[in-house]
Amino acid sequence: MEAEDKLLLQEIVGENPENADSYNIRKNGKKLERKVNPNINIVSKEDNSGIDIYVKEDTLFGTVNIPVIITESGLKDVVYNDFHIGKNANIIIVAGCGITNNGHWDAQHDGIHRFYLEEGAKVKYIERHCGLGVGDGKKVLNPVTEIHMAKGSYMVMDTTQIKGVDDTIRTTKAELDSDATLVITEKILTSKDQQAKTEFVVNLKGENSSTHVTSRSVATDNSYQEFISNITGNTKCYAHVECDAIIKGEGQVKAVPEIFDKNVDANLIHEAAIGKIAGEQLMKLMSLGLSEKESEEVIVNGFLK
Repeated sequence: MEAEDKLLLQEIVGENPENADSYNIRKNGKKLERKVNPNINIVSKEDNSGIDIYVKEDTLFGTVNIPVIITESGLKDVVYNDFHIGKNANIIIVAGCGITNNGHWDAQHDGIHRFYLEEGAKVKYIERHCGLGVGDGKKVLNPVTEIHMAKGSYMVMDTTQIKGVDDTIRTTKAELDSDATLVITEKILTSKDQQAKTEFVVNLKGENSSTHVTSRSVATDNSYQEFISNITGNTKCYAHVECDAIIKGEGQVKAVPEIFDKNVDANLIHEAAIGKIAGEQLMKLMSLGLSEKESEEVIVNGFLK
């Protein structure tokens, strides 16, 4: 790997991806490196671009890293990754894409990830996206996540898009059986003329299924963000959706909540708050010697932490 590749991987994985029990590194539409073990296997698809990840039943505290990096201006990469998580397995998966575009053509990655959690399975899924480079070609990322959760399964999904992505449409769809729990946390920062749209569609099918969705975002300059949530409760279940956003400059944020209650015992809650940085927070930090710009950066970083 080149130094540029390692920088991108550091941004999206946070460490050397080769430290994981199993990993698959993809660069410019092709497999770069792969490692498997007896409990976690990764197999290339024969009929499509992408991989199947198989986690054996009762695998405990396994780790999988599947980052994608793009350094070729003008490339459009589409990948289909399916995760098959065995009964009572407990696993951490780190994914995401980093694009360095130093050219004049748009670079794009569309990642379609499908999760199949068997009964009692537990997954922590971390997905990070970023864009780097000095070219005037766009960095475009369109992640799609489909989640199918069997009885008693549990999944935490932590997604982050902090810098450099010009356009993104982020779609998450989930279907939960009885006693399954899905926790989603999203953090997004847009600037300049960047645009980001996120949509969460959760179908609570089984009794005592539950979800908690939290979106925190900051839109600065002339950027635009749109947050859509669609939660359906079919039986005794619980859902709590929070959308908190800060706007700066000419930034715009639109929140569109939709709750469909189909059962008297379904408890569905949606909260949304959009506003500017509080003046008293700025004054407090500036009184400690920070400039206005430095104070804003501290507030934004704390909000997205």
